[in-house]
Amino acid sequence: MSAEGGTKAVVAALMANLGIAVTKFVAFFLTGVSSMLAEAIHSVADSGNQVLLLLGGKKAQRDATPQHPFGYGRERYIYSFIVAIVLFSVGGLFALYEAYHKYHEIHAAHGHPADSILDSRWWWVPPLVLGIAIVLEGFSFRTAIRETNKIKGSASFPQFIRRAKQPELPVILLEDFAALVGLAFAFVAVVLSLVTENLYYDVVGTALIGLLLVAVAVVLGLETKSLLLGESASVPAQRRIAEALEATPGVERIIHMKTMHLGPEELLVAAKIAVPTGASSDQVADAIDQAEEAVRAVEPTAQVIYLEPDIYRSDYVPAERPEPPAAAGH
Repeated sequence: MSAEGGTKAVVAALMANLGIAVTKFVAFFLTGVSSMLAEAIHSVADSGNQVLLLLGGKKAQRDATPQHPFGYGRERYIYSFIVAIVLFSVGGLFALYEAYHKYHEIHAAHGHPADSILDSRWWWVPPLVLGIAIVLEGFSFRTAIRETNKIKGSASFPQFIRRAKQPELPVILLEDFAALVGLAFAFVAVVLSLVTENLYYDVVGTALIGLLLVAVAVVLGLETKSLLLGESASVPAQRRIAEALEATPGVERIIHMKTMHLGPEELLVAAKIAVPTGASSDQVADAIDQAEEAVRAVEPTAQVIYLEPDIYRSDYVPAERPEPPAAAGH
């Protein structure tokens, strides 16, 4: 994925969420509907998350330093992990608390608290706001899907989220999906509350929004944690690198090879390669130079390459071959 595509999706989501958050807060203050407050906080959390993603992308562009010789590419993963924490705490846990609080408020008032939406002349505002929010979130979600379709190939969306090394699009996809489902929960809850005059539907809608956000935050946290720990290159990338090394004149075979993403577009390749017995130092150096060029030609993200020449011996453990693509993932 190009950084430009991810940034476009993030900015589209940020603009949509800022406008939606304001209208949801207005609707809540006019009617006191708890699912509207949960959705408003959800939009605020999403807006903050998009700012964090943009900040992480900016910080990741810093040049390497003596203290951080491999650069700052993983900053994007760190900020994505913070996004998961914000979504879990500010979004999910707050919504669950609001559902708990609203339930006791309704129970204490025997199902009909004072100044509820049932007595408000603004009863029509929440359904209208939620309807508009669904349309706006739909546009944001469409942008994320469009950018994802450019790069995911034949992979399904769950496979893309599991395999992607760039965090922005998976985060936006999950956030926008959660936003649309949460808006649907809130819309149904508000309409049922108005039609049946039973405010417990509002409590259920708020609780469902909270559970949804907690679930999405857990998925994001697990996927980002894997990236933070350091993931290998994708199976197709590993195969391309291995084939390029083995096809290089002066390289007999790969004894072993390891890869690790230093960032979404930065890959570390470390390999021990077998060179012919009796090869001169000049021949070995030339073979290594050609091998590095061949690897970068087939995998441009391989920006840091360490190749160790050796003589192959029968007691070496054979190099592991990449698993089939179907087994790939975090």
